[in-house]
Amino acid sequence: MIRICPTGDVPKGTVISAEVDGTPVAVVHADDGVFYAVHDECSHAAVALSEGEVSGCTLECWLHGSRFDLRTGEPSGLPATEPVPVYPVEVRDGDIYVSLTPSNGVTR
Repeated sequence: MIRICPTGDVPKGTVISAEVDGTPVAVVHADDGVFYAVHDECSHAAVALSEGEVSGCTLECWLHGSRFDLRTGEPSGLPATEPVPVYPVEVRDGDIYVSLTPSNGVTR
Protein backbone atom coordinates (compact mmCIF):
# COMPACT_ATOMS: atom_id res chain seq x y z
CA MET A 1 0.00 0.00 0.00
CA ILE A 2 1.23 3.45 -0.92
CA ARG A 3 0.24 6.59 1.01
CA ILE A 4 -1.62 9.08 -1.16
CA CYS A 5 -2.72 11.93 1.11
CA PRO A 6 -4.65 12.81 4.29
CA THR A 7 -8.39 12.03 4.14
CA GLY A 8 -9.10 15.75 4.60
CA ASP A 9 -7.61 16.43 1.15
CA VAL A 10 -10.56 14.60 -0.48
CA PRO A 11 -13.86 16.02 0.82
CA LYS A 12 -16.99 13.90 0.41
CA GLY A 13 -18.32 14.02 -3.15
CA THR A 14 -14.96 14.93 -4.70
CA VAL A 15 -12.14 13.25 -6.59
CA ILE A 16 -8.42 13.92 -6.84
CA SER A 17 -5.78 12.68 -9.24
CA ALA A 18 -2.65 10.97 -7.95
CA GLU A 19 0.25 9.16 -9.58
CA VAL A 20 1.28 5.91 -7.94
CA ASP A 21 4.51 4.41 -9.30
CA GLY A 22 3.76 5.94 -12.70
CA THR A 23 0.10 4.84 -12.74
CA PRO A 24 -2.60 7.55 -12.84
CA VAL A 25 -5.15 6.95 -10.07
CA ALA A 26 -8.41 8.75 -9.32
CA VAL A 27 -9.11 8.76 -5.57
CA VAL A 28 -12.78 9.37 -4.81
CA HIS A 29 -14.61 10.15 -1.57
CA ALA A 30 -18.02 8.88 -2.63
CA ASP A 31 -21.39 9.98 -1.34
CA ASP A 32 -21.55 6.80 0.79
CA GLY A 33 -18.58 8.12 2.80
CA VAL A 34 -16.19 5.46 1.48
CA PHE A 35 -12.92 6.16 -0.33
CA TYR A 36 -12.38 4.43 -3.68
CA ALA A 37 -9.56 4.37 -6.23
CA VAL A 38 -9.83 3.63 -9.95
CA HIS A 39 -7.50 3.94 -12.92
CA ASP A 40 -7.59 7.62 -13.88
CA GLU A 41 -8.33 7.04 -17.55
CA CYS A 42 -11.67 6.37 -19.20
CA SER A 43 -11.77 3.00 -20.96
CA HIS A 44 -13.53 4.61 -23.92
CA ALA A 45 -11.43 7.73 -24.50
CA ALA A 46 -8.02 8.45 -23.03
CA VAL A 47 -9.16 11.26 -20.73
CA ALA A 48 -8.80 11.68 -16.97
CA LEU A 49 -11.77 10.38 -14.99
CA SER A 50 -10.60 12.56 -12.07
CA GLU A 51 -11.93 15.56 -14.00
CA GLY A 52 -15.44 14.07 -13.92
CA GLU A 53 -18.33 14.25 -11.49
CA VAL A 54 -18.98 12.01 -8.48
CA SER A 55 -22.57 10.84 -8.08
CA GLY A 56 -23.40 8.25 -5.44
CA CYS A 57 -20.89 5.44 -6.03
CA THR A 58 -20.17 6.37 -9.64
CA LEU A 59 -17.67 8.57 -11.43
CA GLU A 60 -18.80 10.18 -14.68
CA CYS A 61 -16.38 10.80 -17.54
CA TRP A 62 -16.57 14.49 -18.42
CA LEU A 63 -16.04 13.95 -22.15
CA HIS A 64 -18.84 11.56 -23.22
CA GLY A 65 -20.77 10.93 -20.01
CA SER A 66 -19.99 7.27 -19.31
CA ARG A 67 -20.40 6.44 -15.63
CA PHE A 68 -18.18 3.90 -13.86
CA ASP A 69 -19.18 2.03 -10.69
CA LEU A 70 -16.46 2.79 -8.14
CA ARG A 71 -16.87 -0.64 -6.51
CA THR A 72 -16.58 -2.77 -9.66
CA GLY A 73 -15.14 -0.50 -12.36
CA GLU A 74 -18.01 -1.48 -14.67
CA PRO A 75 -19.48 1.19 -16.95
CA SER A 76 -23.21 1.74 -16.51
CA GLY A 77 -23.79 3.14 -19.97
CA LEU A 78 -22.38 3.85 -23.39
CA PRO A 79 -20.11 4.83 -24.97
CA ALA A 80 -17.76 2.96 -22.58
CA THR A 81 -18.13 -0.83 -22.70
CA GLU A 82 -14.97 -1.94 -20.86
CA PRO A 83 -14.43 -1.66 -17.08
CA VAL A 84 -11.59 0.33 -15.52
CA PRO A 85 -9.22 -1.14 -12.90
CA VAL A 86 -10.35 -0.67 -9.30
CA TYR A 87 -7.62 -0.44 -6.67
CA PRO A 88 -7.90 -1.42 -2.98
CA VAL A 89 -7.99 1.51 -0.55
CA GLU A 90 -7.20 1.58 3.16
CA VAL A 91 -7.59 4.48 5.54
CA ARG A 92 -5.02 4.39 8.34
CA ASP A 93 -4.37 7.10 10.93
CA GLY A 94 -6.23 9.65 8.82
CA ASP A 95 -4.32 8.90 5.62
CA ILE A 96 -5.45 7.23 2.36
CA TYR A 97 -3.39 4.30 1.07
CA VAL A 98 -3.81 2.60 -2.32
CA SER A 99 -2.55 -0.71 -3.71
CA LEU A 100 -1.95 -1.06 -7.45
CA THR A 101 -3.14 -4.67 -7.51
CA PRO A 102 -6.62 -4.32 -9.07
CA SER A 103 -9.37 -5.81 -6.92
CA ASN A 104 -11.57 -6.42 -9.97
CA GLY A 105 -8.90 -8.23 -12.02
CA VAL A 106 -8.89 -5.56 -14.76
CA THR A 107 -5.45 -4.39 -15.91
CA ARG A 108 -4.37 -1.59 -18.20
